[in-house]
Amino acid sequence: MSNTLYVATFTPRALVTVGLAKFLKLDVEIVEDRESDERYTKSFPLDKVPAFIGKNGFKLTETIAIAYYLVALTGDEKLENTLVGTTAEEKANVLRWVSFANSDLVQQLIKAYFPLVGKVPYNKKQVDAALESIEKCAQFFELRLKEYTYLATENVTLADLLSFYSWSAVLGSVCGAEFRKKHPQLTRWFNTVATHPAAETAKKYFKLAEKPLEPPQGKKKEQKKEQKKEQQPKKAEQAPAPAAEKKPKHPLELLGKPALSLDEWKRKYSNEDTRPVALPWFWENYNPEEWSLWKVEYKYNDELTLTFMSNNLIGGFFARLSASIKYMFGCMVVYGENNNNGIIGAIMIRGQDYAKAFDVAPDWESYQFTKLDSSKPEDRAFVDDMWAWDKPVIINGEPREIADGKVLK
Repeated sequence: MSNTLYVATFTPRALVTVGLAKFLKLDVEIVEDRESDERYTKSFPLDKVPAFIGKNGFKLTETIAIAYYLVALTGDEKLENTLVGTTAEEKANVLRWVSFANSDLVQQLIKAYFPLVGKVPYNKKQVDAALESIEKCAQFFELRLKEYTYLATENVTLADLLSFYSWSAVLGSVCGAEFRKKHPQLTRWFNTVATHPAAETAKKYFKLAEKPLEPPQGKKKEQKKEQKKEQQPKKAEQAPAPAAEKKPKHPLELLGKPALSLDEWKRKYSNEDTRPVALPWFWENYNPEEWSLWKVEYKYNDELTLTFMSNNLIGGFFARLSASIKYMFGCMVVYGENNNNGIIGAIMIRGQDYAKAFDVAPDWESYQFTKLDSSKPEDRAFVDDMWAWDKPVIINGEPREIADGKVLK
């Protein structure tokens, strides 16, 4: 049995361990399809990558720990001294930069990247704050690199390699050519480390961006792309084709066109700051006679285990609501932690009969629906909190942190 390294594509924290394993020429099997690997699911219930299982059964998680362990596996003392340092000062300095790149820098990348690609609700203030923090990180690197070629010693160390993978993800998404021009020392160092053999995996998955990611624009109205079919001459003997049966209309379609355009609201929610701009607009335009708001709670929270699995449950529920998506909007979140979490949310539907909107999903009866009154401040506050997704959820009088969630739009 070989050493096994479980990773996720496009995750800099995971891919740096792949680059190291290949550079060090270790006997390591790289596994990306970890969900179908029973050995992985049993060994790592938190589902965090990278994750490592050694030939001897030794299990390890966390990027930094795995990186150091891979270097130790070579048994090459000279190479180990080069990558992690020789003196106590060098070793501490390497570890400092490794920790900084793997925590401060990557955390700010996530805070900026996820809203920009629509994985979490877009909040301009939060994204701008994350980009400002990335700028401070860049200045910190500039200060060191004005006087030194590398971060910790006079050679490429784990400090440079882990930092390179983190910056590869940053410079390939949320920061573009102008950012690189503004930070010449960082760019010079980045291009230098890029020539190191252990950096090859990063170059495979990350490409430098000319322009940074822009805020999500929402779904643009689909332009009609009617392709003109060449008219074929009709054959005299050909019988006319039977008329296609008309699909029955969705029952909510019979309610007619509301004054509040759902598409307009979804664009507003996607493009504007949620609390200061989008939500005030919503309440100004919301008509409780046309729409209704519902608290939606999963009935079987005691059966939930890992938070990522609870979030997948929401994703599946939303996917099965696709037939009603034209008449709905909302958010559902996972609150709590692994083996102690729950699912709750606020969803707006066309009309007043929630069953007509939700019964397209086979599992809709696994949820409890409570109608909200938009005239009550506490009900409005609940909707705001669910849709802004920026405060703890109050469950039985106790604040519970939001672990994950999804937007139905």
